[in-house]
Amino acid sequence: MKNKIVNVLCILMGLLFINGGLNKIFKYIPTPDDLHENLQKLNDAFETIGWLMPLVAIVELAGGILFAIPKTRALGAVVLFPVMTGILLVHIFNAPEGLPMAIILMAINLWILFENRDRYMAMLR
Repeated sequence: MKNKIVNVLCILMGLLFINGGLNKIFKYIPTPDDLHENLQKLNDAFETIGWLMPLVAIVELAGGILFAIPKTRALGAVVLFPVMTGILLVHIFNAPEGLPMAIILMAINLWILFENRDRYMAMLR
């Protein structure tokens, strides 16, 4: 039962990041007009750095695919951790209404990192 729940959560989270990465490339979800001023300034700053959003998109796509596949999930969790940290910080400081979802996604990522800690020990020795 636990394995099925983990698989469903990881597939959903992987799909969420795949969608986010594809949206950064193809821009098929419009940016809301009623964004907070700070969040709009942050988005404008990210867009000014021309290479940043394509890089984040590629990391989100790769991490989402890796996270959704059970055999590569441990690597996907490592790839997505810096992105999730950025998402969490943006929501803490600029968009607190999205904080509950960011906390849930970070908790899932940390859970997967903890469950696969034995796979990371070889790198730390």
